[in-house]
Amino acid sequence: MSRAATSRDWLVLAGFIALCLGAGAVGSWFTMPALDVWYAALRKPSWNPPNWVFAPVWTALYLTMAVAAWMVWRRAGVGAARTALILFAVQLILNVAWSALFFALRSPALGVAGIVALWAALVATIVSFGRISAGAAWLMIPYLVWVTFAGALNVAVWRLNA
Repeated sequence: MSRAATSRDWLVLAGFIALCLGAGAVGSWFTMPALDVWYAALRKPSWNPPNWVFAPVWTALYLTMAVAAWMVWRRAGVGAARTALILFAVQLILNVAWSALFFALRSPALGVAGIVALWAALVATIVSFGRISAGAAWLMIPYLVWVTFAGALNVAVWRLNA
């Protein structure tokens, strides 16, 4: 592999990392103003994790998502991976949208709708990634597990506060 190709690979990986962490930052922008008052006042199930857990988990997930997208790009290129990368972008947008629906709009009900859409887009992304790179698909599984857990938590918060 030439030095230019290696440099380009690292730049693309950095771009995917920036994209994913940027999405997390935007989601956090929607989330943070609601945490101390609105979210703190909601009834939550006993299995609700403490707030400090979410930032490191999401950071790790965003990093693995970035690596997975990079692996797909590296294996197939933009042209052959177009559908997979579009699905990746859609699920990333839905990820941010969930924060806006749940926290900014302060609506657990809308959050449920948003997380169902996110979950479906995430499954489609994993299937699409799997057609190109099994490793990339497997890197997305912890994210799917976390979104499934977050969905169950969202439903519980909605039901407890309806």
